[in-house]
Amino acid sequence: MDEQEAPDLGQEFADVFQAIRNDEQNRDYTERGIDPLFTAGSHARIVIVGQAPGRIAQDTRIPWNDKSGDRLRDWLGIDRKTFYDPQRVSIMPMDFYFPGAGKSGDLPPRKGFAEKWHPVLLARMPEVRLTVLVGNYATRRYLHLSSKDRLTDVVHGYRAYLPEYFPLVHPSPRNQIWLRKNPWFEEDVLPDLRSRVTEALR
Repeated sequence: MDEQEAPDLGQEFADVFQAIRNDEQNRDYTERGIDPLFTAGSHARIVIVGQAPGRIAQDTRIPWNDKSGDRLRDWLGIDRKTFYDPQRVSIMPMDFYFPGAGKSGDLPPRKGFAEKWHPVLLARMPEVRLTVLVGNYATRRYLHLSSKDRLTDVVHGYRAYLPEYFPLVHPSPRNQIWLRKNPWFEEDVLPDLRSRVTEALR
């Protein structure tokens, strides 16, 4: 396959894009014409770390391009234009490829992917002020949690991880029951999240 230029990425990230495409770990995707999905800019102030692109995101080449993304943007208090501006917000999932569908949702991100590529990208984004960790996989990886740590407790105690990290549950519609059981999230956590996002983007 002929090499392609990374979409919507500056030259400082185009080489990383190509390196990811050429990595043997991703050979199956590359041979099928599927490119890694992430956004990054050298002046990004916020990084959003999720789990992995869903099928819709991979097919449309737009991360968080679904109802979960709509809810996440509402939680953050930003519009689509800001969310998809790589010089303001970087979207860096735990795996840059759709891992496939399982019996009860998408399969988990592949092990070792984030450990290999996230540091390479973050080294090119020196102005990041806030990293938003969305869901179980991102939160456990970045906060070095044990198997005994409950995500609900981590999100409830989010202040312990500030100012660098802000842990969140996944905004999937499947979490509607969780939101009803934990009203403190919308009453206390989200206003602080929106305030910190606004401050980070200034």
